[in-house]
Amino acid sequence: MSYLCDASRTTLIVIDLQEKLMPVIGDGAQVLQRAVILAQAAKLLAIPVIGTAQQPLRLGPIVAPLHPLLNRTIEKSSFDACAKAEFMAALTNGRDELVVLGCEAHICVLQTVLGLLHRQRRVKLVSDACGSRKAADKIAAIDRARAAGAEIVSSEMLMFEWMRDSDHPNFREILKLIK
Repeated sequence: MSYLCDASRTTLIVIDLQEKLMPVIGDGAQVLQRAVILAQAAKLLAIPVIGTAQQPLRLGPIVAPLHPLLNRTIEKSSFDACAKAEFMAALTNGRDELVVLGCEAHICVLQTVLGLLHRQRRVKLVSDACGSRKAADKIAAIDRARAAGAEIVSSEMLMFEWMRDSDHPNFREILKLIK
């Protein structure tokens, strides 16, 4: 396990926050809000943001507030994004801390987290920026990810770890996002 998350070593991975999926996600508005805030903070801190879209012709594009914050979006049909060579290639950026969020927690998010852990990657799962249709599925996914070796974090934890200090040059901007 790592000490604190380091912005210079992080890639933010946003799994399948898509137009047709989000309306059926439990607490979907909060999940989306936390994801957008994290992506905005990542942009301020020069953290790459990689998105995935599961069958976009069926589930629609990435939701509008999030789409412009992604550096890249990778379309996929497999539930585990790691099965897509393009996704794994996007992670060869010299950054070894992978922060994962998205939907559905118990399907694509969990399978991607497990795929990354299987490949010996360091993974943090953002509990308040993940969602499923049913709360029990989200809880089971977080429990399983933790048992497999992922660190479970909140979006606010991450942002303060990325800055480390209230003297950080982006502190005021990120604080505005949080409040």
